[in-house]
Amino acid sequence: MKNVSVLILVILIVVVLGIFFVTFQVRETEIAIVTTFGKPSNDSIDEPGFYFRWPAPIQSVYKFDSRNHLFEGIMEETTTRGGEPIIITSYVVWDIGDPLRFLESVHDKKGAEEHLRALLRNTQNEVVGRFYFSEFVNADKEKIKFEQVEQKMLEGLKGQALADYGIDIKEVGIKQLGISDKVTEDVFARMRADRKRKTEETIAQGNAEATKIRTDAESKKTELLAIVEAEAKSIKGSGDAEAAKYYKLLEADEDLAMFLRDLESLKMILKEKSTIVIGAESEPFKLLKSVPDIK
Repeated sequence: MKNVSVLILVILIVVVLGIFFVTFQVRETEIAIVTTFGKPSNDSIDEPGFYFRWPAPIQSVYKFDSRNHLFEGIMEETTTRGGEPIIITSYVVWDIGDPLRFLESVHDKKGAEEHLRALLRNTQNEVVGRFYFSEFVNADKEKIKFEQVEQKMLEGLKGQALADYGIDIKEVGIKQLGISDKVTEDVFARMRADRKRKTEETIAQGNAEATKIRTDAESKKTELLAIVEAEAKSIKGSGDAEAAKYYKLLEADEDLAMFLRDLESLKMILKEKSTIVIGAESEPFKLLKSVPDIK
């Protein structure tokens, strides 16, 4: 009985080992390629499950992580279009776009990152050299062009990485930007000069606007004074003419002149319909009480 149990255990072990050597599993996060005598026998397997294979060395199975990977370049100094040096650290998000090309050219993740390091360095230097330093560091946010730089780097990397290494570049970005002490001093000096220039321009504009306002006010003041003085002279002239008329009447007949004055006042008061309560002896209403003797 004991010998039968041992035999069964041996048979189970042999069966398990046999299954292990002739099958393989593909997980949801993997891509597999099966090679027969070193040559790929299929495109790629990306559906999870168990698959049959011939045992080695007839067939071999290569599995790759199908998820996105992050690769960060080292901090390197490069030169902008104007010749100023800047220190940049870039990163790349990638996955396997062409598994067969990936297997043939880089073989694994470590090999892929070695090629990405060289590609990223060359593309970074070439793209940064198209932009001025002020487009990386500037007090005006509208003039900073990080997004354009990253987009140009993505365009430069994507096609070559996929064609040569089967690597699909998803995103390229600038993680860190640094500048040397000398460049920092020059930048701050330019920023101070720019702020000073803008301050002087603002003050000059304010002074010019204030001068314009004062000039307009003086001009309007002079114009209004001239109009008022002309009006005053006109009123004074009319008053003098009216007074002269009464002076002549007064010289001819004082009583008649006073009567005409009262009569004129009464005409002005009673020009429109009016209700007035006033003493009968008040000037010039006493004219309504009796008719004067004009012999």
